[in-house]
Amino acid sequence: MLTLSRKANKMPASPIRKLVPYAEEAKKRGVKVYHLNIGQPDIDSPKEALDPVRNLKDTYIPYPHSAGIASYREGLAKYYQNININVTKDDINVTTGGSEALQISLAVTCDAGDEVIVIEPFYTNYNAIAIQNDIILKPISTKIEDGFALPDVKEFEKLITPKTKGILLCNPGNPTGTLYEKEALIELGKLAIKHNLYIYSDEVYREFCYTDEPHFSCMHIEGADQNVILLDSVSKRYSMCGVRVGAIVSNNKEVMQAVLKYSQARLCSPALGQIASEGALKTPQSYFDAVKAEYMSRRDIMINALNKMEGVESPMPMGAFYTIAKLPVDDSDKFAQWLLEEFQYENQTVMVAPAAGFYATPGKGTNEVRIAYVLKVEDIKAAMKCLEEALKVYPGRTIK
Repeated sequence: MLTLSRKANKMPASPIRKLVPYAEEAKKRGVKVYHLNIGQPDIDSPKEALDPVRNLKDTYIPYPHSAGIASYREGLAKYYQNININVTKDDINVTTGGSEALQISLAVTCDAGDEVIVIEPFYTNYNAIAIQNDIILKPISTKIEDGFALPDVKEFEKLITPKTKGILLCNPGNPTGTLYEKEALIELGKLAIKHNLYIYSDEVYREFCYTDEPHFSCMHIEGADQNVILLDSVSKRYSMCGVRVGAIVSNNKEVMQAVLKYSQARLCSPALGQIASEGALKTPQSYFDAVKAEYMSRRDIMINALNKMEGVESPMPMGAFYTIAKLPVDDSDKFAQWLLEEFQYENQTVMVAPAAGFYATPGKGTNEVRIAYVLKVEDIKAAMKCLEEALKVYPGRTIK
């Protein structure tokens, strides 16, 4: 009898994508589906990224260096230096998206059975990548009532065992949109230094901070230069999700040497994607200013609409372009499927991501959904109206 691997059987279906067949069926019935389930921006990519690919004169496309095209890494180093992250091109390894950045980072620092503390709710693919590497995620929960703020560092310390290798966080956060406070991150850095732990810092939403203060990177934590492994990507920053180019950045030479060996084993990251990404480094500040203003407008409209709905709670996100909303429903998985299979309002419906898949703790997130405000304002308004009407008639509504 042919069998699958243990890992294959443990791999979870994506809560972001598992409802796609139901959405496709709804569209076949002529129902318009507002996709609030996935962080796919509708913002145009900068011309500075697209033009180098459009104007490519090369007659063939060779393998790039396994660590990434040298000129691109040099440009990236200058980008980081401009935000007070002191690295050279040799401290950077270009990856196939941010997901591979995390996968390789965990692979070179953890053995099978090792533990990584993760702040939940978290980006769902963290769990899938941990399973691929036989790593155990130890969740520390944040609460919607507290705006998903970081717990006291003492709560992290309680989870540390001889098997603990590091702490994984996303700042600004996916799926919550939370922007962690500088002081809390500094305390977390002190804990990592004290216990010889890595900090895997996912900062792909760095440009989407809706405060007057600049983004505080874990790479800014004094004395933690050997502990921090920065995970990055061009996907959201330049609205280039399909380019699949990310990066691992660290001052830890031993880590980066190991990363290079893993990079050599998969040959290289996409050449055209790196060419586009290098061009994107020339994107003017005006692009980011306009994109930030657009997302803040979308955010304000969505959050205000959500909190006006009876029984709905959603804190104001201060970064990224997501929110977690608590709904008056019995089960958000059932509700999300019902929206696509059975509900329509004026021949429209909404696709959301059930939040249980963003938690490692069983039972959490069952009445929550992640919503991405990546649609234009008119569509967000229409989607919120659909959601409001759906909550009024959903059979599993918990408010009577």
